[in-house]
Amino acid sequence: MKQLEPGMMPFTRLMGVEVTSQEKDRIVGRISVREDLCTTGRIMHGGAVMAMADALGAIGAYLNIPEGAKATTTIESKTNFMRAAPLNSIVTGECTPLHVGRRTSVWQTTLRNEEHKTIAVVTQTQMVL
Repeated sequence: MKQLEPGMMPFTRLMGVEVTSQEKDRIVGRISVREDLCTTGRIMHGGAVMAMADALGAIGAYLNIPEGAKATTTIESKTNFMRAAPLNSIVTGECTPLHVGRRTSVWQTTLRNEEHKTIAVVTQTQMVL
């Protein structure tokens, strides 16, 4: 099975996203909410939430691209925010496919806090390049 190689996603590494599981139908990652990922009120910035989910969806899309394809890119993303993730907390994201086709795939990532309460739900569409 195709796997994400170290160094393929430098921004994801910079953010501190740790991918703990990568399978074709389920990608799981976690991040520690550091001060440099926060906004006012010492809570995780919405852009950091979205970037983490985007990374997990991109990994899923990459694991499912057809033979001969090089990469994928996000062409649409929607985020529903439910609650904040405070500084020094751990956020876990679980990403699963809603659709995997030849040219596009649609992924849904649910990000949760340590109490397993939903922080955000992100749905994104990836296009095969």
